[in-house]
Amino acid sequence: MEYIILLVIMAGFILLYLKKPKLNIDQNSLRIIELEKTLTSKEFSIKELEKERDILNIQIKSLDELKTKKTELETTLRSISDERNDLKNKNIKLNNEEEKRILDSKKEIEALITLKQSAEDEKQALNNLRVQEEKEAFEQMKSQWVKHEKDVENYLKEICRNYIIKYVGQEEFPHPRNKPDNSIEIMDQLIVFDAKSPSNNNLDNFPKYIKDQTENLKKYAKHDDVKNDLFLVIPSNTLHVIDQFSYKIGEYNVFVVTKDALEPIILSLKKIEEYEFVDKLSPEERDNVCSVIGKFAHNTKRRIQIDNFFQREFLSTLDKAKKLPREILESVIEFENAEKLNPPIEKRKKTIFTKDLKDQVDDIEKDMETHNIPKIQTTITFNKDNKNKLVD
Repeated sequence: MEYIILLVIMAGFILLYLKKPKLNIDQNSLRIIELEKTLTSKEFSIKELEKERDILNIQIKSLDELKTKKTELETTLRSISDERNDLKNKNIKLNNEEEKRILDSKKEIEALITLKQSAEDEKQALNNLRVQEEKEAFEQMKSQWVKHEKDVENYLKEICRNYIIKYVGQEEFPHPRNKPDNSIEIMDQLIVFDAKSPSNNNLDNFPKYIKDQTENLKKYAKHDDVKNDLFLVIPSNTLHVIDQFSYKIGEYNVFVVTKDALEPIILSLKKIEEYEFVDKLSPEERDNVCSVIGKFAHNTKRRIQIDNFFQREFLSTLDKAKKLPREILESVIEFENAEKLNPPIEKRKKTIFTKDLKDQVDDIEKDMETHNIPKIQTTITFNKDNKNKLVD
C-alpha cells in the first residue's frame, strides 16, 4: 500500500516537471539530485515504516493473542468466580445446616435425657410399686398363715353343720394328751384335720416341715378310735413349694390338702356312713367307694395344681402388663377399676343340686361345640401294686 502511494507521488512530480518550461541543465541536474536524495530518503523512510509496520503487525498479532488470552482468562476468572460464589453459598448453607443440626442434636439430646430420666423415674416407680405389691401380697399371705388355723376350724364347723356331721374340737378330743387342731366323727371314728402353716417368711423349709409333721401324727393314729387316714391342711398359697401330697407311714396314711379340698373329702368319707358296717360291703361296693374317694382326691389335686398354675400365669401376665406405656397402663387401670365381678352368692339352707350343675355343664359343652373348642379328656389310673395309692 505504501509503495503505491510513493509511486503516485513520484508520478505527480514527474508530470509537474514535464509541464514546466525547461530550465538550464544545471538546475535540472540539481533538481534531479535533490529528487534522488528525496527519493532515497523516502525509500529509507518507507523501509523504516515497513519495519515499524512489521513490528506493529507483530505487536498487533501479539495483542490479539493477548486479547484472546485475556478473554480466556476472563472466562476462566468468571468461571472460578462463579465456582467460588457457589462454594461460598454452599459453605454458608452447610454452616447453617450444621448450626441447625447442632441445635437439633442438642434438642434431641435434651429430649433423650428428659426421656431417660422419665423412663428411670417410671422404672423406679414401677419397681417401687412392684416391691410394694409384693410386700402387700406377702403381708397378706402372712396374715392368711396367721389366720389359717382359725379359718380351717371355722370352715370345718360350717361343713359339719351343713352335712350334719359331728365336729370335735381340741377340748372335746377324748384323749387327754396330744390333741389335734380339728377332728370330725364318722362311724364312731375320729378323722384328724391338723392345720399347718409356715412358721416364718422362708418357704424353702416348709416341705421338710410338712414331712416331719406327718411322722408326728403317729401320736393321734395310735388310738383305736382314730382313723388311720389323717389330713394336714396347708394354706393354698404354699402349694407351689409342696411336691408330695401323700405319705404312707407304717400303719397310717397322711394326705396334704388345702382348705378348698375339705368339703369333697369329708363328703367322700361320709359316703361310707351310709353302710352300717364296713365289713358288710361287697367287693363291688368297696371298689365303688374307693373309686369315688380316689376320683375326689385326684380331682382335688388337679384342681389345686390347675388353680396354682393359673395363679402364677395371671401374676406373670399382670407383671408384663406393668411394662406397658404409661398412658396405656393408666387407661388399663381405669378400666380395671370400672370392672366388677359378681360370682354366685352362696346362701345358707339353699341346696346346690347336681342336676343344675350338670345342666350348666351341658350348656357350656354346647357352646364349646358351636365354637369348635375341643374337649379335654382326663383319666385316673391306680397303681397295680398298691390299690390304696392313687397315681396322678
